[in-house]
Amino acid sequence: MRFGINTFLFASPFTNDGVKFFPQFKQWGFDTVEIAIEEVANIDPAFIRKKLDDNGLVCGSVGAAMGPGRDLRGTAGEQAAAMEYLKAVIAMMPQLGSHTLIGPIYSSVGRAEAVAEEEYKKQWATVVAHLKTLSAYAEQFDVKLAIEPLNRYETDFINTCEQAMRLIDDVNHDALMLMLDTFHMNIEEVDPAIAIRIAGDKIGYFHIGESNRGYLGAGTINFDRIFDALVEIGYDQDVVFESFSSTIVDEALSVACGIWRDTWTDNVPLAKHAKQFIELRYEEAKRRRATTMKH
Repeated sequence: MRFGINTFLFASPFTNDGVKFFPQFKQWGFDTVEIAIEEVANIDPAFIRKKLDDNGLVCGSVGAAMGPGRDLRGTAGEQAAAMEYLKAVIAMMPQLGSHTLIGPIYSSVGRAEAVAEEEYKKQWATVVAHLKTLSAYAEQFDVKLAIEPLNRYETDFINTCEQAMRLIDDVNHDALMLMLDTFHMNIEEVDPAIAIRIAGDKIGYFHIGESNRGYLGAGTINFDRIFDALVEIGYDQDVVFESFSSTIVDEALSVACGIWRDTWTDNVPLAKHAKQFIELRYEEAKRRRATTMKH
């Protein structure tokens, strides 16, 4: 299992200048960097890759920035803009050494509305068709897509693990996987640990975030049960810490994610604590599993 950090904690938008954070990430013990690419033109992928290599890091994933105007179930223009953006990101990823594009790539973050069942079905069919195209395109670049359910305040489209798995089944392509995030699961799942066990090997990526997007362990999420479930299903891929603060991200993202107050103002102790917290919970879960297997 590799431990990673999302660049939204330190820079928005992420540009070439963001490589200045890489030595700190390595010093704190992170293995991977999840780079949020808000605009493809913001970075030189070859330059970023070299700086990652220089610091013994990898770009474990690229975070899709599905802001206003990028929506696979939106207007014809929004759908076209989303496809153009996502294809451009996918084509760039091999230069970064990254093979996983993550996030709610099906719709704009912050679009949460009540629609009739028939309209929802139409949107579903539209998204399935686009994801079929994107999955085939991603396969050409050895890239996987990991779709993330969001809570009801950030989307009305995919809120639960079950819904995301149904979407993956309808697309039916090996390049499409499931991504789960403890922050969203804490709101939407009856039992996040059970959802993890049900999803099993369909999980291709995992985000760790506290119930209030602040310090891990200072909220209501039972991370022992989360890591027990991950260890039980044999998940051994990336676990990445994600958090937001309006001190870093712009107003549009703050509004889309409902960041009306800051649960932290200093990202350095937050990030260092997250790495230690995640690693400790993982090691403890492995010990519990080994003990259980002995008996």
